Amino acid sequence: MKHQPTIAAAEGGIASNASTTRNEVTTADLYRAAWAASLGSALEYYDFALYNLASALIFGPLFFPSSDPAMGLIASFGAYFLGFAIRPVGGIVFGTLGDRYGRKFVLMATILLMGIASTLIGLLPTYASAGIWAPILLVGCRLLQGLGAGAEQAGAAVLMAEYAPAKRRGYFAALPFMGVLLGTVMAAAIYFALVRVEDISQSWLWRVPFLLSVVIIAVAIWIRLKLKESPSFTKLEARQQVNDSPLKHLIRHSTPTLLKVIGMRMAENGGSSIYQSLAISYMVTATGLKGPIGPIALLLAGVSGAVIIPMTGMLSDRFGRVPVYRAFALYQLLLAYPTWWVLSQGNAAASIAMLCVALAGVWGMFATQGALLPELFGAQHRYAGVAVGREVSAVIAGGVAPLIGASIIAWATAHWGGAEGRVMAWIPLATYVAILSLIGVVTTFYTPETRGRDLDDLRDAAEDPVALSGERAVRPS
Repeated sequence: MKHQPTIAAAEGGIASNASTTRNEVTTADLYRAAWAASLGSALEYYDFALYNLASALIFGPLFFPSSDPAMGLIASFGAYFLGFAIRPVGGIVFGTLGDRYGRKFVLMATILLMGIASTLIGLLPTYASAGIWAPILLVGCRLLQGLGAGAEQAGAAVLMAEYAPAKRRGYFAALPFMGVLLGTVMAAAIYFALVRVEDISQSWLWRVPFLLSVVIIAVAIWIRLKLKESPSFTKLEARQQVNDSPLKHLIRHSTPTLLKVIGMRMAENGGSSIYQSLAISYMVTATGLKGPIGPIALLLAGVSGAVIIPMTGMLSDRFGRVPVYRAFALYQLLLAYPTWWVLSQGNAAASIAMLCVALAGVWGMFATQGALLPELFGAQHRYAGVAVGREVSAVIAGGVAPLIGASIIAWATAHWGGAEGRVMAWIPLATYVAILSLIGVVTTFYTPETRGRDLDDLRDAAEDPVALSGERAVRPS
């Protein structure tokens, strides 16, 4: 009888090849991946903050003219929301492609899509020159932005987690989130400078911030072209374990894991949206603060985040992902009422300082997610899992937060009466933040610790050791 190699022997050969593949990732490759991921995140959040500011300041009269300025503003924010709402579609489409054709391929596609759409906005004709086609084209560009953004941040997190050495994965996987701060600070700084020059809606200057997207995209593409595919996906290809239906596989085997991601991000994404958008609106409309409070608060918060994010990554490498995430969620929970009470006092300096303090909780959870979310999912559907979990939770937590917050302020105004009622809205608003934070805290008690997890494992972190669908999960020695 002809001798047949055992499964263990075959797995040993695969493990040897996989080890060789991993050893080929040099320090230069690791830092190139960090730059590639960070610049993509910078472009995504530069676009996000830029469009947010433009929607509030200039898009109404330029693209949605109306005899009622409020209606133009509503239409402008409606276009903004469409880009937000389509992000889960982008997460599903590009997340699936990332698990089928590789992380590098999709990261090239998403940054091209976002960069081209943002640059085109800077070239669009306005309603005065193109009529109804102007808002149609703007909405089209916004939808393209949303599709690309739906998988960019997830891809950056997956790429860095799969590239990084296991003992320092928390630190390196947090670095792309520095790009988030860079993009937000860039957009705030540019608009802060332009608004002080003149009414930019009456000149070509409003186009400049969007046209600058081409610089970021050129640098990011140049770096990503030199990027190697992630070691984990390379090994999946070598073992012929790439799943042809990663989304179906994800839904079948990872629904509990997706629910954990959504639960944890209720605290982080909800808190981020509330403190970076709703709180600033409350400070201006309810307490009457004047001046560029929003841009100044975001700039200072970005500086604090630049320190907190890498430090949090290192803490998660030392103490574990779940304890660190839980600590920052508790921090946000405990600070909810003190933060909103300070904001209700109408003191500009104290309000800005308190926002920076409150956002430390968001930055800490944000940084911990860099390694935690990719480590929760198995290798065959990791990109789709992180993308779908992030973007669905973004709509549920962050997407509706400004609407709920505005409704709370309107209710408080009617219930308690006039200006005093608007100020008293801080109580239910703080309660809203506390509830979202509590959901995140509770979810961590159902989330497994993932520090040091083998990212070549086909199973989710919380999964029973029995292999998926009766198939044996090949685990390199």
